[in-house]
Amino acid sequence: MPITWQKSSYSGGGDGADCIELALVDGAVLLRESDDPGVVVTTTPAKLRAFILGVKAGEFDHLADGVVRASDGR
Repeated sequence: MPITWQKSSYSGGGDGADCIELALVDGAVLLRESDDPGVVVTTTPAKLRAFILGVKAGEFDHLADGVVRASDGR
């Protein structure tokens, strides 16, 4: 059975836009970059949920700006 990959509707300008894709297989969450689909990272739904909550809380906003912060937030 083929894996059904899903990407965010926020992933840029239409077909072919590079993005992160996710799939659920046998209870595991798979993540890959659309421009390098051969490299797949596996995690659990609980770990993905914790990460998403951190994203929603703004914990990773500085990474989208290309600014690296110290682990204490400075």
